[in-house]
Amino acid sequence: MTDPVRLWLVMLVLGAGTFLLRYAFLALRGEFPPLALRLLRYTPVAVLPGLVAPMVLWPAATGGETDPARLAAAIATVAVGLWTRNVLAGILGGAAVLYGLLWLL
Repeated sequence: MTDPVRLWLVMLVLGAGTFLLRYAFLALRGEFPPLALRLLRYTPVAVLPGLVAPMVLWPAATGGETDPARLAAAIATVAVGLWTRNVLAGILGGAAVLYGLLWLL
């Protein structure tokens, strides 16, 4: 087992290095070009499915097997989010479907 202090130090140094590399290429140029600002608005929309999809399709809770409750919750989250145009409503709707189906199944 690695020493926790050393582990946190390495994570902080790597995080600072990553931040500084990105900061140097983006912020030190002065003001962002309008095209870059417009494209950066789509970053969370592009990253979030990549983070969530493995947890829905191959969840660790089921040993990597696709689970109907998690698929239904993902579909409900997207449907409620599109219908209401509210992120929090989508999250709460998906959570309700997930916990409801896990309780039923």
